[in-house]
Amino acid sequence: MRLHRLDITAFGPFGASQSVDFDDLSAAGLFLLHGPTGAGKTSVLDAVCYALYGSVPGARQGSGQGMTLRSDHAAPGTRTEVRLELTVAGRRLEITRQPPWERLKLRGKGTTVDKAQTWLREYDPATRAWKNLSRSHQEIGEEITQLLGMSREQFCQVVLLPQGDFARFLRADAEARGKLLGRLFDTRRFAEVEKRLAERRRATEAQVREGDAALLADAHRMQQAAGDAMELPELAPGEPGLAEAVLEAAAVARATARELLTIADRRLTAAESARAATGRELADARELDRLQSRFAEARERAARLAERSDAHRAALERMERARKAEAVAPALELRDAADSEHRRTADAEARARALLPQTLADAGAAPLAAAARRAAEELGGLESARRAERRLAALVEERAGLDRQERADEEVRQEAETWLADWETVRTGLQSRVDSAQEAATRAEQLAVQRDPARRRLTAARQRDRLTDDTEAARQRALAAAEDAVEARAHWLDLKEQRLHGIAAELAANLTDGTPCAVCGATQHPAPARKTAGHVDREAEERALTAYQTADELRAQVERHLGAVREALAAATAEAGDAPTAQLAEEAEELEGAYTRARATASGLHAAQEELRRAEGEREQRVAAQQQAAVRSASRVAGRDRLEREQAALEEELARARGNAESVTARAAQLERRAALLTDAADTARAAEDTARRLKDADARLADAAFRAGFDTPADAAAALLDDTAHRELQRRLDAWQSEDAAVRAVLAEPDTADAARRPPADLTAAERAAADADRRLREASSARDAADRCRAELDRLSAHAATSVRRLAPLREEHTRVARLASLAAGTSADNERRMRLESYVLAARLEQVAAAATARLLRMSSGRYTLVHSDDRSGRGRSGLGLHVVDAWTGRERDTATLSGGETFFASLALALGLADVVTDEAGGVRLDTLFIDEGFGSLDDQTLDEVLDVLDALRERDRSVGIVSHVPDLRRRIHAQLEVVKGRSGSILRQRGTG
Repeated sequence: MRLHRLDITAFGPFGASQSVDFDDLSAAGLFLLHGPTGAGKTSVLDAVCYALYGSVPGARQGSGQGMTLRSDHAAPGTRTEVRLELTVAGRRLEITRQPPWERLKLRGKGTTVDKAQTWLREYDPATRAWKNLSRSHQEIGEEITQLLGMSREQFCQVVLLPQGDFARFLRADAEARGKLLGRLFDTRRFAEVEKRLAERRRATEAQVREGDAALLADAHRMQQAAGDAMELPELAPGEPGLAEAVLEAAAVARATARELLTIADRRLTAAESARAATGRELADARELDRLQSRFAEARERAARLAERSDAHRAALERMERARKAEAVAPALELRDAADSEHRRTADAEARARALLPQTLADAGAAPLAAAARRAAEELGGLESARRAERRLAALVEERAGLDRQERADEEVRQEAETWLADWETVRTGLQSRVDSAQEAATRAEQLAVQRDPARRRLTAARQRDRLTDDTEAARQRALAAAEDAVEARAHWLDLKEQRLHGIAAELAANLTDGTPCAVCGATQHPAPARKTAGHVDREAEERALTAYQTADELRAQVERHLGAVREALAAATAEAGDAPTAQLAEEAEELEGAYTRARATASGLHAAQEELRRAEGEREQRVAAQQQAAVRSASRVAGRDRLEREQAALEEELARARGNAESVTARAAQLERRAALLTDAADTARAAEDTARRLKDADARLADAAFRAGFDTPADAAAALLDDTAHRELQRRLDAWQSEDAAVRAVLAEPDTADAARRPPADLTAAERAAADADRRLREASSARDAADRCRAELDRLSAHAATSVRRLAPLREEHTRVARLASLAAGTSADNERRMRLESYVLAARLEQVAAAATARLLRMSSGRYTLVHSDDRSGRGRSGLGLHVVDAWTGRERDTATLSGGETFFASLALALGLADVVTDEAGGVRLDTLFIDEGFGSLDDQTLDEVLDVLDALRERDRSVGIVSHVPDLRRRIHAQLEVVKGRSGSILRQRGTG
């Protein structure tokens, strides 16, 4: 690359148009760029950089996309422009750039901003004319960068050699050197490789963790299905061996589940066999009980017939005596007449006896009196019977309580059976609710991840809209502040110029005879200057300067604010994109709504789980209640038997005590009344005995007639008489007895019934209880078998899912292991990386080694063969190695750090390093030749001999057809270097002058 010509207009300190003919300057090989501080030496180099890359180095670019590059000295109608003509890669090009320009509107008031303009032309030797190539900023930038093979940072370090930066480079640590070398050699691709590997490692690690978390979730579900038969591995997601541990635990759980299923099948088979056996035993017991009951009933009927056999014979005899009594009927009629008289006398006795018990109805007066005495004595002995009666009432109430408990337990069993019949349907519905809520919770987590970026974009969009208005307002304030600063500066310069014109009068005011003049040194002052009207003194100038500085500070502050607002606007635009705020708000609202609905559904997860838990608890309670009711029912049988025995004993005792009375109290009242009635009956009996004797005579006559008819007494004859109704009833009873006797004899003659009677009594209650227990055990075994089968099926399903997950994760896990190893190796944290060198540092170390070798070739000449630069990859302290730089002193033979060099040694070492770096970067850029170089400052630290040696080295660059421009204040260089470019500053801006050329 060779520079030919540079034209500058209204750029930096140059208010007017200035030109630099580099062909003239380069003819001598070395040329000097000098001028006072602040004149604009660096601005010449900035113009070259701006023409090539559209920006200047460091903070001088400012904000506002290059608007600060405009000269404050330029006329309002003059536009800033930089034009550079150069040859690169065998092509002669002309680049013209105009930064954005804020000018007055052609119509109306205010200002407007013209956009930046760029032109690229190429000289065609065949036609000897310039042809336009492009006006696109992007295309021109890409074209120049491709031709030069360097970025702006590389160009500034290689072509515009800033010695201060390389002196700092010599003294810097490895990290600072790495940053500079990274910018020069553009090792961002290697840093990007490190970053990509780290990101890929984090991504694969997150995927592995996510897969392990899902695997652990399957393991937890398997543990829930297997219960205590499975132990989970104590490993976190992402830890090695988790998949193998889960699969091993799943295999153990499946084997255990199959063993439990086999045991449950065997128990179910045994329960079914026992149930069939108890069913047959119950049927046999019921048949035996029926036959034994039939036989017992027949025996009872036979016993009842035997008990009534006497009555039957009496009935037969009664029927025979009735036929004989018909012959005694006349005598009976005569006796009735005598009896009528006896009844009239015995009425009182009859009424008294009518109130007596049947046993005493025929007693005589003496027995009745004795019975009255016995009743009184019995009345005194009823106290113990009253206590027994109270105990019997308590027993009746207790037995009624047992009956109520039995009915309550039966209701409990019935209710539990009814509820448990619908249990599977209820459980399935509740589990479905839990699963739906869990799915909603997962969906809510996914939406939450999307919601935050949407909110940030919406916030950024709203901030973008607000900052758009703020930017325009800040731009207007910046324009006003700039105009005020220009006016204040012009006012200050006017006052300063007026003061300079009258400075002679100001100096003359301090002259005294005999005192030398500060200007000419004369001691005689014949005609000192006088102050004129409107003289500007020092205070007025300083006030104007202060006003200008205040206005300029305000302008800078406003421009900084404008830059900050624009940066904020750019950041907000980058975050929000070009989407309208309303669209982003609608998207955020849709996400929020979906998230709210998912959260609302997921919020029912706990309630659904609690309801399922309560339902399972209720099921356990109902099963327990059903079992407890059965146990209580069985325990009440013995209690009921005990109560029945005690009740029978008390009833027997009370029956004896109360007789035929309803209660003991009634018996006591009965005895009291009986004693009174017996006493009254005894009295009336004695009164009736007289009439009875008179009846006796009539009875004697009747007795005689009855004796002849075959009756022992007349009463027997009278009693033997039957009317038609009594005769028919007696005949019916005789026929019924005969039929019942025949039926009983037929039942007792049956073989099966007789054989059952000979066997022990059937225990139907025990058989029914055994059958019920067998039914219960069969249900329990069936439920246990179904549960074991469900557990086995669920474990098989979950194990298959887990195995699939492990197989699916295996490639990802291998990739994560490989990527993690590469990432740690590239980041310098791997144990295989012995020097802990990052990939970028490794590449930069190779480049630094090349730079040190190239720099040593010039450093040996500059230092008269004393110093050599060497690269060191040793580690410093606990830091990383690879970017160490040492200097070898040939005089001492020792190697030391470059930070120990003196000021002059540091200069020519940094110069050698800069030139060597330029060669290496040139080779790195594809071998683009750099025919024009600039070296900025540092020559003042050299002695004459060293300066000669350095200039000899620079002069040797001409042998390679290079030109070197030295930027320096050193006066001695003006004598040594004849080709010069001087920057002269003035009130209206700086100007350029070329000397010693042409």
